[in-house]
Amino acid sequence: MSGQDMELEQLRAGVSCAVLLERGGYQIDKGESTARCQKWRRGSGEIVIVNHDGRGWWDPQRPGTDRAGKGDVFTLAQYLDPALNFGHVRKLLRGMVGLAPSYPMQERRQAARDKLAIPVADLWAWRSRLRRGSATWNYLTGERALPAAVLAAADRFDAVREGPHGSAWFAHRGDDGVLTGIDMRGPDWRGFSKSSDKSLFRLRGEAAQDSGGEAVGIGGGGGTDALTRLAVCEAPIDALSLAALEGLRADTLYVSTTGGMGPLTLACLHALLQDVAAHPEGVLAAATDADAAGERYAAHLMAMAEAAGVRSERLVPPGGQNDWNDLLQQNQRRGT
Repeated sequence: MSGQDMELEQLRAGVSCAVLLERGGYQIDKGESTARCQKWRRGSGEIVIVNHDGRGWWDPQRPGTDRAGKGDVFTLAQYLDPALNFGHVRKLLRGMVGLAPSYPMQERRQAARDKLAIPVADLWAWRSRLRRGSATWNYLTGERALPAAVLAAADRFDAVREGPHGSAWFAHRGDDGVLTGIDMRGPDWRGFSKSSDKSLFRLRGEAAQDSGGEAVGIGGGGGTDALTRLAVCEAPIDALSLAALEGLRADTLYVSTTGGMGPLTLACLHALLQDVAAHPEGVLAAATDADAAGERYAAHLMAMAEAAGVRSERLVPPGGQNDWNDLLQQNQRRGT
C-alpha cells in the first residue's frame, strides 16, 4: 500500500461523518436516532443518516440508485460542499482526525467504560506546565511558529500543558474557570479527552496577574481592560496564532470551539456575548477557517451576535491561507 493510500484509509477510519455534519451546521435528532443509526438534520428539510459507527452515511431523500447520496466521509465532504476537489477534502479531513461530535450517541458498553475513565481534572494535573526547550515547546514554536510571548501568556492562564510524545494539551473551561475537557494536538495525532465536555479554549490578551504572579480571572480569560471584543476561532492553535498576529490585544478574549458547538459551548458563547453587549464598542470577530465550512460556521456565530445585540465582523486570513496558523507559518518563512 502506498503512502497516499495509507493516508486515505487513516482518514476514513479516523474521521467521523457526524463530526463533518456537525461542523456543517447539522444537529442530531436524538428522538429518532440510535447508537448504530443516527439521524442528522439541518434547516427544515435536510436529513443525513450516519451509520457504520460513523464511517458511512446516506441521504434518505435521494433515490436509492443515486450514488452521490451515500458513501464514506470523503463523499460526504463533497456532498456538503460540491466545490471541494479531492485534495481540498483531504486537507479538510486531516484537521478532524480523532475528533468526536458534541452530541454522541453512547452505547451501553461505552457508558460502562466511561465510568472507569480518569477524571479530566486528574489528567490535567498529571501533565507538566510548558517548559522552554521541551518537545512540546519545540513543536509549538517550531512546527506551529507560535512565539514564546504568546506561549508564556497561555502558560500564565494554565491554558496549555505538555502532553505525551511532544503533543500539546489545550484546556476547555466554562465561565467559572472549571476545566471541562482537553483538546489534544500533536505532530502526528489529535483528539479530545474522553468522558469530558467541550466548552471553550480561552486566552485573554495581556494577562492580569495578582501579587503572587498567578493569572487571575481565568474563567473569563483575565485582563484588566474591559472585554469589548470576542474573537472566535475553530482550533486552539488558531486562537493562539491570531493572538500572536494581533499582538495579544488587551480588549480581546481569544477563544476556540474545537469543531461543532454543543450545549455547553453555546452557553459559554451566549454568556460572553452578554458581557460584550454591555459595551457600545463591543464586537464579535468570526475568525473561523477560510473555507466553505468555515463560512457557514462564521455565519452562525454572526447570527448569534446579532441576536445578542453585538456588532460582528468576519476575519479571514489574507493571501489565500486557510487558517491563522497557516498565515503565521508563512510569515515565519518570509521572516515577517
